[in-house]
Order: sequence, then C-alpha cells, then structure tokens
Amino acid sequence: MEAKKETHQFKTEVQQILNLIINSLYSNKDIFLRELISNASDAIDKVRYKAETEPGILGDDTEFKIKLSPDGIKRTFEISDNGIGMTYEEVLENIGTIAKSGTAGFLEALEQAKGHETLLPELIGQFGVGFYSAFMVADKITLVTRAAGAEANQAVKWESTGDGSYTIEETEKAHRGTTITLDLKKKGKDDKDFTDQWTVRGIVKQHSDFVSYPITMEVERDEPLPDEEIIKDKDDKPIGATTRKVMREETLNSMKAIWTRSPSDVKDEEYEEFYKHLSHDWNPPMERLHLKFEGTTEYDALLYIPSKAPFDLFTPERRHGIHLYSKRVFIMEDCKELMPEYFRFVKGVVDASDLNLNVSREILQQDRLVLNIRKNLLKKLFDKLEKMDAKTYNQFYDEFGAVLKEGIHTDPSKKEKIASLARYKTTKSEDAWVSLDDYVKNMKADQKEIYYITGDKLSALLNSPHLEKLKEKDFEVLLMTDPVDEWVVQTLTEYDGKPLKSAEKGDLDLDKVDDSKKEAYNALFGFIKGHLEEKIKEVKPSTRLKDSVACLSGDAWDMSAYMEKLLKASGQKPPETKRVLELNMDHPVVEKIKALFESDRDNPELKNYSQLLLDMAIVSEGGKLDNPGRFSKMVGDLMTRAME
Repeated sequence: MEAKKETHQFKTEVQQILNLIINSLYSNKDIFLRELISNASDAIDKVRYKAETEPGILGDDTEFKIKLSPDGIKRTFEISDNGIGMTYEEVLENIGTIAKSGTAGFLEALEQAKGHETLLPELIGQFGVGFYSAFMVADKITLVTRAAGAEANQAVKWESTGDGSYTIEETEKAHRGTTITLDLKKKGKDDKDFTDQWTVRGIVKQHSDFVSYPITMEVERDEPLPDEEIIKDKDDKPIGATTRKVMREETLNSMKAIWTRSPSDVKDEEYEEFYKHLSHDWNPPMERLHLKFEGTTEYDALLYIPSKAPFDLFTPERRHGIHLYSKRVFIMEDCKELMPEYFRFVKGVVDASDLNLNVSREILQQDRLVLNIRKNLLKKLFDKLEKMDAKTYNQFYDEFGAVLKEGIHTDPSKKEKIASLARYKTTKSEDAWVSLDDYVKNMKADQKEIYYITGDKLSALLNSPHLEKLKEKDFEVLLMTDPVDEWVVQTLTEYDGKPLKSAEKGDLDLDKVDDSKKEAYNALFGFIKGHLEEKIKEVKPSTRLKDSVACLSGDAWDMSAYMEKLLKASGQKPPETKRVLELNMDHPVVEKIKALFESDRDNPELKNYSQLLLDMAIVSEGGKLDNPGRFSKMVGDLMTRAME
C-alpha cells in the first residue's frame, strides 16, 4: 500500500507570521534552540506521565534525553527526543497551523510591535509558535515523529521551506519521539555559527541548563593514546602524537530542578532563565516567590509575577501558568486548581511529593493537599503584593489590576483583601492611582458615601455632567474605566463602613430641590415627558448639574449606561430600561424653553427642543444617538439663528 503524502498551503495569517520570522533581523537568534529544547522537554514530560498509567508504552526506550547534532560540513542542525511523539493528525493540528492561543491576537500584537524587533521573541513564545522560530536560522525544516504506542516503525514526516506550503507524509522511524532537522541558512559575517560546539554549549548553558532531562551532543575530544600505540625513541620518549581525536556524547546541562534547591543557592540569572523557559516570556519577571513548605505535608513552589501582561490574558483560550509536579515528575500544566482565575497571570511550578501521580482534575478539586497548597500560595501572593513599594505596585497594577479586581466578584472570601489592593484614578488624582483606604481617609467631614462613576474613557468621565455638583462640594469621585468594575460595584457595596454610590444612578441628595420652583416647571416637564415617553420614564429637576443643561440618570438598581454598552458590544441584548432625563432648572436654556412653553404651547419648536435636550444628555455621557444627522441639523439651525 502506497504511503500517504499531502501538500498543504499555510493559512494567510500563518504565512504572515512566517514571513515576519524568516525576514526578521532580530539579533538574538538563540531563541530557536531554547524553544525547540523546551518543546522536546514538554514531549518527554508527557510520555513520562503517560507511562505512570501505561508502563508498557516506553518499551525498552526508558533513558530519556534530548540529543543535539550540529554538522558544520552539511550545514545542518538536528534535535531529537524520545518523548511522546505525534500522530499524523496531531502533526497537522500542531505544526501545520498556529497554536490555538489566538492567531488574531498574535497578528494584532505584531502590528503593535512594528519597529520594535525586540518584542518578537516574546510574541513567538507567548503565542505558542516557538517551533516556527527555527525559520530564523533555517532555509528548510524537516520533522520526523513517531507517536508513543504507534504500530511498529509507523511515523510521520513534515517538511517546509517556509515558502507558503508544507508537505506531510507517512514514513518510518525506528524509535518513539521526534527528530527535527534544520538546513541552516548561509552564515553571514556577523552571524553565530550554530554548528560550532562551543556556541551550542553556551546557548544551552544560558537558556536550558535546568531542563530536567540530559541535553547531549557528540563532541570531539583529545584523549591520550594507549601507551603501546605511542611511538618512542630509544630513550623511551614519545616522538609522535600522544593523543587522538575521538567523539564522545556529552551532557551539556546540569539538570538541577531549580525549585528543589535552596533559594540561597540559586543566582538571579538562573531564576530569570528558568522563568523564560517556563513562560516563553523574553522580559524579566517583576517579582518571584521561592517557597519551601515543611511539616505534615511538604512541597516546593517557585512562582513568578511577570513584568508585562501576556497578550492572551483576556482570550478564552488563555492558559494558567502553574505547572504541577510530584517528586519532579510532571503531572500537568495549566493547573487551574492551584490558582484562582484572578491570579491566572502568575507563572510557576509546584512540586508536591505526597500527590498521587495519577490524579485527575476531578480529584484535584477535592484533594485536601491541593486545597491547602492553594490557600498557602494565595496568602504568600497577597503578602508579596501588600509589601511591594509604591512604584513597583503601580507598575504591577497597570498590567494586572483589571484581572486582580475580578476576584472581588468571584471570590467572596477574599473580597475585602482584594478591594484594599484595588486602585483608581479620581477627580482629584487623574494621573496617579488612589487606594480605597486613601479615599476614605481623605473624605470630607460631611461626606457619607464613596462616589464612583463607570465608563470606558477617563477624559469623558472626568468631564461628565453627572459630577458637577459633586465637584462643587469638593467630593472626590472614583473614575472606574475597566469593564470588570461594573461587576465590582455589584459585589462591593461598601468599604470600611462607607456605602459605594453611583454618581449617575439614584438620588444623590446633595441639595434640596426648591419645591416652589419645581412646581413652576411641572407643566413643561410633563410636556417633554409626553413627547419623549417612548425613550424616557421621567423628567425631573437635577441635583447633579451645575453648568450643563441636561443629563440622563437611572434608579439606584438600574443598569448603568456603561453596562448596557458592554452587553451590546458582547452581542447580548440588555433589558429594556428607560432612564430619567434630568434638567438644570437654573440653566438659561431651560428657563427660555419654559418661557416659550408658557407663551406659545403650540409652537412646533418645543418638540424639537425636547428632542435636542435628550440628544445633548446622551452625547454628554458618550452615548450613541439614534439619529445623529437630525442632531447635527438642529444644532446647525440654532447656530445660524443665533448668529443672525
């Protein structure tokens, strides 16, 4: 039977990425070897874990290693492992297409990174396309792989020159695992020689020294000749060569699991390189926690807080950063059971010696040891955040504040602790973060509530008409611009005994309405409501406005305008809720409309003015008008008449 062979075209977006990688002038091309070694290490992790339940899957091939074979004559570089390997379908899925961490996000990130080539390695690693980094140094890549448990010699070959297509075919391979052969590009004058053993040694030592499996390479050594092979003179002194060149397989890495060592024995550079290996993030981490717990249960943990938010932080396919081990045996990556969603950006390793190697996710959720580890890790992380200096914490919050605040809504037991770590820009501090503790400390003597307003733009919130009276009274207002804040205020109804109150909903009770003046406006307000009754539920005097003519508000439990906007943006239809049109009775425009209404109730302009008041209120809060053309024409007509 003829072996199956197919040729496929890369998808357009994949080809875009390949073109960028192939044509990149990025100077540190060492990344390709780091990424390929990481992939090989992951493959061995997986087969080693699978062997716990299927011991026979390893056969006689039980000595795990990653072998590097540079060839200066052929200008090739080969890396092979005896890991889990891949089937035909898995090669198509994993190598023929971009990893599922978000192609669209990757391309968007590339667009943002234009002109900043140093971002390329970070993007390559974070988006799961490390394999493609080999095209930085290779004209052609050939991959041959045999899956663990495959029928005798059954294997798959994948090959591409990165020119827009690749071939995939059935082939044979004697042993389990994957072999990748790079046909190296012609070496430029300033390029490293990746076939030179000392170059390879240096890269492995710097980037992959802590990989748990031997990284080996055949190296040439000078070894002494046996005495009987040495030519000597009559005085028994050597007159010829005393050594010979021999090839020996040498292990290039120390294989020390960094998390099992004493923190005092680990250098900063080692911590940093392990972080890069673990996270595929080229930036150094912001903070780290190296923890050793001893007692009735013992486990080691090494956690990192990144300095930059990963590009897939808010994508559905995002992965948690915690790898779970037991006695240095890999169990699983993406271990959500050890870290809540609001800490999903934390990277690291947990090694629990008493954990069952065959543990399932269902068991993990109930395992007392896992629950204990999670509790202790959270405590240490919160302690680390609380003790950060202000500058570092502000940098952290710029990157991860929006994610951390998710915990206020999703983790009631930590609501107060996370709320104390939350920071906001305010009407009195638009350039610096303010904590809720500092807000409460700075409240006016006659201020009973913590005021806030939600929206998507800081400048729009800062100039919102809803805040005019609050500013006049010198009350500080929290400016909440993260979508998650809408859920925060649903859960965090008070802080330090002070209720949280929306500046755009409910009655602010800032000033008493002049009842006699309100009485004089009742007829006009009734007329406006009658004309706009399909869009609003009430027209009333405003206690919010000082300089503006109109604004829209809601009842205390109504959905905010920003929440409606978020639901619409996500494709959901918000419930029909009519809002209140508030008018400033002290504004000359409202006074003149009242005078016109009282002198000529049948004047057709009154309906136009009613609509214009509503449109102005919508525009002032950043909303969208049903008929912006009508609004533009009405404003133009008013300007014309005013100038006449």
